[in-house]
Amino acid sequence: MRILVVEDEKHLNAMIAEALTDDGYSVDSCYNGQEALDFMACADFDVVVLDVMMPKMDGLTLVRTLRAQGNATPVLFLTSRDSVADKVEGLESGGDYYLVKPFHFDELLAVVRAMTRKYTGNRSNVYTIADLSLDASAKTVTRAGKPIDLTAKEFSLLEYMLRNRGVVLSREMIENNLWNYDYEGGTNVVDVYVGYLRKKMDTGFDKKLIHTVWGTGWVLRED
Repeated sequence: MRILVVEDEKHLNAMIAEALTDDGYSVDSCYNGQEALDFMACADFDVVVLDVMMPKMDGLTLVRTLRAQGNATPVLFLTSRDSVADKVEGLESGGDYYLVKPFHFDELLAVVRAMTRKYTGNRSNVYTIADLSLDASAKTVTRAGKPIDLTAKEFSLLEYMLRNRGVVLSREMIENNLWNYDYEGGTNVVDVYVGYLRKKMDTGFDKKLIHTVWGTGWVLRED
């Protein structure tokens, strides 16, 4: 999953980005609302973690602008303004959640997971298909009860495919979701990781779950 962190306090921005990255997310960072608009014009994000008080364009104005453009990306507001009126204004502007500073990073991560559950229609942090199960909180994967050891990027790829089970995912869609703007990898990196993941989760099982759609991409489904 790809997350945009918009926070003008650079130290806090870096800390949030690090916590999210350590939890397996692909993270981009910027420092004002105008930069955020530019980022979001170039890529799709699953969640925006957004400060309210920022230079050039504040968070409330940014969200109103996004919603007016038809952009429904879930937004988590971060702010030190904790009055009921402030919270109401944030939610009425189009925000989805409101977290008051200072906050615990465990709470931030839990809220992000809750937001992604809500917008993917999953009621828990566990995603399943056939005999495969992925726990997004515990960072574990099993198939037919057998643990499967995945790298962080392989885990993120599988989680993305599970969230979009039955949907044909192109190379560009996967690359945009799993890597940020700083990534400078090879053109076949997605193919390589799909190959790694397929080998680990399909080898030894009669029922294959990852299928190639020639000329288009890959799909996770039961046949």
